[in-house]
Amino acid sequence: MSSILRVQNLTKSYQSGNRTLTVLDNVSFDVQAGDTFSIVGPSGSGKTTLLGLCAGLDRSSSGSVFLNGVQLDKLSEDERARVRNQYVGFIFQNFQLMPTLTALENVMVPMELRGEKGVAKRALELLDRVGLASRQHHYPTQLSGGEQQRVSLARAFSNKPRILFADEPTGNLDTETSDKVEKLIFELNREQGTTLILVTHDLDLAAKTGRIIRIKGGSVVSDTLTEAVRQQI
Repeated sequence: MSSILRVQNLTKSYQSGNRTLTVLDNVSFDVQAGDTFSIVGPSGSGKTTLLGLCAGLDRSSSGSVFLNGVQLDKLSEDERARVRNQYVGFIFQNFQLMPTLTALENVMVPMELRGEKGVAKRALELLDRVGLASRQHHYPTQLSGGEQQRVSLARAFSNKPRILFADEPTGNLDTETSDKVEKLIFELNREQGTTLILVTHDLDLAAKTGRIIRIKGGSVVSDTLTEAVRQQI
């Protein structure tokens, strides 16, 4: 099985006055295509920063990220954006939907950027898949938090991503809605063979993935297979 994400000696630092603040310190790991993978750790440990670097949303201070064989740290911002549009889906905790676009239009945007045809039909199919076909003409402010997250999930899968990054995808949802969104994420992962990388505080959710890395103070302190995977070996 091939590696779809390779992180090598990744470090991210910021200058704060005369001090250098190191958010990530020499992080390394590989993720195989089709795997499910969780990043856990206390608040402020660098989880979201790591996810953003892996997705090409930011540039590291040192080290390298290879996404589907492409070395992201060698690319310009525009080049990284093209790689994301081609290979990546991203689910944000705060949804990040465009407020002036309907649910349908929000799902259509990534496909339109790639110049695809028949995007309205594909977007409606995805909304139907997440149970929101009847809400296609509603704007984000007219949708509940759970509905907005399901729209963002449909949008994330609109480009049939090779890899899906999800930053606390159930963090702002009630238990019932969280369970529905969680189920959809894993169903779409299995159906499309998409690699899934989650940042989460929910250890029960993390345990449903095949592998968990724990980060503390910007460093990896453990990297383990979950019980479900161990039973398959």
